[in-house]
Amino acid sequence: MTAPAARTVLAFDYGLRRIGIAVGNTLTGTAEPLLTVAAHAGEPEWPSVLRCVAQWQPAVLVVGVPYNAQAGDARLTAAAQRFAAQLGERSGLEVQLVDERLSSSAAESELRERRRSGARPRRVRRGDVDREAACLLLLQWLRDRPEPRAV
Repeated sequence: MTAPAARTVLAFDYGLRRIGIAVGNTLTGTAEPLLTVAAHAGEPEWPSVLRCVAQWQPAVLVVGVPYNAQAGDARLTAAAQRFAAQLGERSGLEVQLVDERLSSSAAESELRERRRSGARPRRVRRGDVDREAACLLLLQWLRDRPEPRAV
């Protein structure tokens, strides 16, 4: 049996003001925060998003969608789904959705803990949280995906 090929994956933590992006590898199961792209009234800066996709040449894209959100957050769920559909159309790549209900709060907690422990030299900014949330989404997707992994 041959080992599965390594594939690059990009994950997006969609927000109405910012979109965090992380990059990962299916063979190693690792991910790292990459960058934050601005969004204006929910509309992403598409040239920046597509430039990132072109640079990393991922095999698949992962977008976090807040499923089972509170009633007031239904607008964000619909906007994230719309972003995922547009991302697939504009990039020509497969887009997979992952539940991201708590990714931003988990990311913020993790970053603040790193800051307190001295592992992070500067204060936590909103863009940092968005990138870290995308990283957590990607790690969740890598962990939960049904594809075989190298042993």
